[in-house]
Amino acid sequence: MTTSYVSTLDAKEEFSELINRVSHNKERIILTRRGKEIAVIIPIEDFQHLQKSQSKNDLDEAVEALQEARNLGTMSLEDLKAKVG
Repeated sequence: MTTSYVSTLDAKEEFSELINRVSHNKERIILTRRGKEIAVIIPIEDFQHLQKSQSKNDLDEAVEALQEARNLGTMSLEDLKAKVG
């Protein structure tokens, strides 16, 4: 999979072409402004993979929090408010 860098100024002029390169060639386009990377245009499959990965991480964190609550116990909202102030 190819990765290319394109300035935002050039991207304005080449937007349709960039979308075609991403969708047909599965290219990743990193957009730059004043030489700094600011955004990425990626194929939908890459985005879907990122979403699934994020969902799995969220689930793993939730399971870990539940296990911690079971091991250490929980606190009522009233007790938490009193503790925090």
